[in-house]
Amino acid sequence: MTFTLDMTMMFAMHDALRRELERIARVAARTGDDPRRVLRTAAGWELFKTFLQVHHTSEDIALWPVMRRELADRPADLALLDAMEAEHAAIDPLLAGVDAALADRDHGADRLGGLVDALATGLGDHLRHEEAEGLALIDATLTGPQWQRFGEVHRDRIGGNLTRYLPWLLDDADPRAAALILDRMPPPLVAAYHDEWRPAYAGLRLYS
Repeated sequence: MTFTLDMTMMFAMHDALRRELERIARVAARTGDDPRRVLRTAAGWELFKTFLQVHHTSEDIALWPVMRRELADRPADLALLDAMEAEHAAIDPLLAGVDAALADRDHGADRLGGLVDALATGLGDHLRHEEAEGLALIDATLTGPQWQRFGEVHRDRIGGNLTRYLPWLLDDADPRAAALILDRMPPPLVAAYHDEWRPAYAGLRLYS
């Protein structure tokens, strides 16, 4: 589908979340080590939670309310927004459930695999739903400045985490998408990404 609004960062974020879900599922399935110990101390798990919450909170603040005002007389479209928000609300308990299993010395190991599967299914279904229906509605509803405002809120909520967010976002990304994102950024920031941020990120023990 061709969009009027620039969805590059949205798709990059979705791809990054899917990538991390796959990595987390592989850790949870390990048999030679206690996956709870690995995930409990994993930088990858913390970054995933942090940036997922930034993304969804930004949508809850700067996307869905604006669209509700624009679509106030269109009940079918409002029902789609209701579904998007309900799917968001279901994710936080799944994250909390995984964290609870990681901290449960007695029964956490038995519950972890099922909880990670539920998280992967719930978030994966939401991302597919948003891409199949939500993004088209966003594209048809928001003006350029309204879409830009969402991006600004997203960046503001990342704040000082930008030094980790950008390498995390572009980790194993399609080279063309990564180049497109970097080409739009100020040269000093791109230089910092290549010279400092990406090497520091590469040195993190994401899931070990």
